[in-house]
Amino acid sequence: MILDAGVLIAIDRGTETGKALLANADRLAEPLHTTAAVAAQVWRDGSRQARLTRALRLMTLHPFLPADVAKVGETLRRSGTADVVDAHLYVVAERIGHDILTSDTDDFTSLRTAAAHAPQVLAWQ
Repeated sequence: MILDAGVLIAIDRGTETGKALLANADRLAEPLHTTAAVAAQVWRDGSRQARLTRALRLMTLHPFLPADVAKVGETLRRSGTADVVDAHLYVVAERIGHDILTSDTDDFTSLRTAAAHAPQVLAWQ
């Protein structure tokens, strides 16, 4: 599963659903993923974000690769949207074959309709 910024924020805040997600992922040996850009969206002060720091250590953090540039740009063009971070998360989800867990499914609706092989977009909370 690949996580968006809203999910990382919930983990960072120590919400019950954030704790449950991490516990269930661990119990089920479910690998968690996000992108470096998503992590940067929620990172503010590492000295005050111990939960986020620990959670990120458990995840695969996908970089923005040169090969992603054209795919992200084309996804934005087809979807008529402009959020590069969301489009990159979407492109990575397609590439690795994982579902997206998001706090705002609307962010991914246009991206999903523009994709040839669309990953599932799962609502968080």
